[in-house]
Amino acid sequence: MPYTPSGFFCDRLIRERERRDGEGSLSKPLRFSGQDFTALKQECLTKKCLFEDDTFPASVESLGYKELGHKSNKVKNIVWKRPKEICENPQFIVGGASRTDICQGDLGDCWLLAAIACLTLNEKLLYRVVPQDQSYSEGYGGIFHFQFWRYGDWVDVVIDDRIPTFNNQLVFTKSAERNEFWSALLEKAYAKLHGSYEALKGGNTTEAMEDFTGGVTEFYEMKEAPKELYKIMKKALERGSMMGCSIDVMLFLMSPLTIRNCDPTRTVTGLVKGHAYSVTAVEESQHKASKVRLVRLRNPWGQVEWNGPWSDNSKEWVSLSKGEKDQLQHQSAEDGEFWMSFEDFKKNYTKIEICNLTPDALEDDKIHKWTVSVNEGRWVRGCSAGGCRNYPDTFWTNPQFRLCLLEEDDDSEDNEVACSFVVSLMQKNRRKERKLGANLFTIGFAIYEVSLSMHGNKQHMQKDFFLFNSSKARCKSYINLREVTQRFRLSPGEYVIIPSTYEPHQEGEFILRVFSEKRNTSDLECCRSMIALVDMDGTGRLSLQEFRHLWNKIKQWQGIFRHYSSDQAGIINSYEMRNAINDAGFRLNNQLYDIITMRYANEGMNIDFDSFISCLVRLEAMFSKSRTLFTLVFCLVRLEWLQLTMYA
Repeated sequence: MPYTPSGFFCDRLIRERERRDGEGSLSKPLRFSGQDFTALKQECLTKKCLFEDDTFPASVESLGYKELGHKSNKVKNIVWKRPKEICENPQFIVGGASRTDICQGDLGDCWLLAAIACLTLNEKLLYRVVPQDQSYSEGYGGIFHFQFWRYGDWVDVVIDDRIPTFNNQLVFTKSAERNEFWSALLEKAYAKLHGSYEALKGGNTTEAMEDFTGGVTEFYEMKEAPKELYKIMKKALERGSMMGCSIDVMLFLMSPLTIRNCDPTRTVTGLVKGHAYSVTAVEESQHKASKVRLVRLRNPWGQVEWNGPWSDNSKEWVSLSKGEKDQLQHQSAEDGEFWMSFEDFKKNYTKIEICNLTPDALEDDKIHKWTVSVNEGRWVRGCSAGGCRNYPDTFWTNPQFRLCLLEEDDDSEDNEVACSFVVSLMQKNRRKERKLGANLFTIGFAIYEVSLSMHGNKQHMQKDFFLFNSSKARCKSYINLREVTQRFRLSPGEYVIIPSTYEPHQEGEFILRVFSEKRNTSDLECCRSMIALVDMDGTGRLSLQEFRHLWNKIKQWQGIFRHYSSDQAGIINSYEMRNAINDAGFRLNNQLYDIITMRYANEGMNIDFDSFISCLVRLEAMFSKSRTLFTLVFCLVRLEWLQLTMYA
């Protein structure tokens, strides 16, 4: 299901050229504020001094702008200290990072801490965000770094280890172990990314989950949850997905469970409304004569737990053997973590959010390969900020992106021919701009089908099109979240996606991500390209002579591929690709090799056989066409033309 954007090709081309060397990838993250961690640390060690970060100084400006700003009494007694000034023998991580290392302080960022707790359940994900080999002993220079996904790029954020304290106690996030500081430093790095600690007040767990993984989040309202929700949750955790849940404030406003004349956010069952929890396990256990489905949750406060059935000291645990208790890691401790039955979970919580590392993680047991297209855009007042469909005079001016669905799902039921994909619209930088008065826009999107007569026409759809055509699909609602995401199934065809704010004339930046399943799409494109290469009479069919010519080419290229495929593993790396292309008779410059790597290599910088053949077919066709179009006089621009065609 190839995805092709309309209207932002030049911007995307420039962005991809800037990434030729892998800038913004996990292996080569961008340097936030231009700071090079390795160089700065070495400088501190050489000079035998401790790092002081002038881009996020130990000052009120880094604390906040309103409640934690200059005029606030809250900040008067705050002292920034390094861990060695707070306790003896400080450690970065004590006995491995775990969910109990995250206890909330005096900042309303439970949404962030719930996501961090989920992060600790997957070491691979954790150590992407929290690089290892950082400590308070060997090579200590007062400098640390963390990595986050930010609007399509991975960024490396450098901080010093001066942390806000009051009476020698950490003001914000802390660990249950007094001498452990990784979670406090991670919170500081995330605060720097957004401009201040106060900028982290209030939010949605999914925002941090995605910033830790680059994943995409799907929401489930408990009252509308599918009947297989338990299976969905269990499968999600098994596949490394991150999961959070919450209780809407309105749910308990008239409930008899609400404690009167006491803490207004806590119920008599120990749950907290308007508060983010993380789901840390989903299990099934034998209880008496039947099996019971259980869910383990964690309150990022590090205390205040559910006191109903299956809580830490409830009678239900008596019937379980020691082995079963150990398997469930049951313990009676006021650590914020507790078990409850799945039925009680559904009754008490109103929303669950699952951040998938791949969008297909919840659909079936097969592992599929999904692709994601990331496109950046901007709503500009008076130009491309048209608002929603309620404003027909301006709606058509919004940015437009084309979506081509070519191949139906394998598991379609009832003879339905449909293609699955996920659309994610994310507004950028609104949290960082809070101090300037910015709030989240109410955003959403609609999807329209393009008629057969207009297929291939990439021009901006005009006003009349939207006046006389209804949308084929749209997001469930326009909402003031950072991101709106929804899964769809549509018939094969060509569509246009219109992202917008609810009201017109609201300026802002966004990224639109489309996750689509790539089943044999490259094969299909490759076959079509090969036919086009040798189909001299333009019939779309091959004569025997044409087929013989094509078959000889494929055999030649197959031999080259096998020669460079290490251990016959069915792949070649991007470095070997250069030699393979040379052996096939093509002489390219470095820019073209970079483009080929970007266009055909996977995340591991490897190229499979299908991609290899697709690349050579494209090169063969373009070289053949260039011989016809270009004379010797224009040889200097020939390679530049080839560079552009490789993006097509």
